[in-house]
Amino acid sequence: MKKYRIRSAGLTLIFVSIALTLLVGCGGGGGGSSTSGGGTVTGTVSGTAIKGPVAGATVTAFGINGGVMGGQIGSGQTDGQGNFSVSVGDYSGPVMLQMKGGSYMDEATGTNMPMQQGDMMTVVIPSMSSGDTMSGIRMTLLTSMAQTMAQGMQGGMTPANITTANTAVCNYFMISDILHVNPMEPLTQGAGNGADQNMRNYGMTIAAMSQYAKNIGMQFSSAMVTAMMNDASDGHMNGMMGNSPIQMGGGMMGNMMMSPNAGTSGLAGAMTQFTGSPMNKSGVTVQDMQNLINRLMTSNGTIL
Repeated sequence: MKKYRIRSAGLTLIFVSIALTLLVGCGGGGGGSSTSGGGTVTGTVSGTAIKGPVAGATVTAFGINGGVMGGQIGSGQTDGQGNFSVSVGDYSGPVMLQMKGGSYMDEATGTNMPMQQGDMMTVVIPSMSSGDTMSGIRMTLLTSMAQTMAQGMQGGMTPANITTANTAVCNYFMISDILHVNPMEPLTQGAGNGADQNMRNYGMTIAAMSQYAKNIGMQFSSAMVTAMMNDASDGHMNGMMGNSPIQMGGGMMGNMMMSPNAGTSGLAGAMTQFTGSPMNKSGVTVQDMQNLINRLMTSNGTIL
């Protein structure tokens, strides 16, 4: 009788073990690419593309392998407010988003402008896990500058370099988090009333770059995005990309060379000018922006 009980208990353990194995194989607790319902894991990255809001643009997600941009892992379109959502399957690791095309309301001129074919905006995210839902990501001129900076660092776009570059751009423009802070929209009446200083600094920096583009005669201010990305690529805002002067497109008189002070005192002057102009509907004053203006005015251009 005792032998029978032992044998029966052993068989029960075997059946339980088989049942658990089958359950894990169907995704009921495994770490693979399946859900408990048997469906495929699908991670998503969503957010907003802002130069003001970029409508009708294509957002493409790329994996990053060994510090360099890898293959495409998803794509989507921005809506009329610049919002996007991109499915990236079961990808895990650092991510780069790239936005091309579309159109935006230019702050300094108040006109709707197309993103030119050779211009883009980007953002790099240090890491995501398989099946993650990442929301509230901002893709802006500043995240684009951080992306080229990370790309230019030794080792390329590693998670550590991405974090370092994003943080450095945050510090340069006095913004707590360029990936998640929502830039204030200066063309919106009274927008500054509900905005904290991070949101104000973010929105006014983007507008100042638009104003600078207008001041130098750029027909399409998306060319300023490319110029600023190139300038930031070596960690120094000095009108140079390494040892080479930066040639900017988009001018009424053709291409022009970027000024060495474009990202420092030039940007400070443009911020002062825009903030005091009728185009600024936010209610934010020059006095509200004085700390950032002073920082840019006296900067030697070093981001890193």
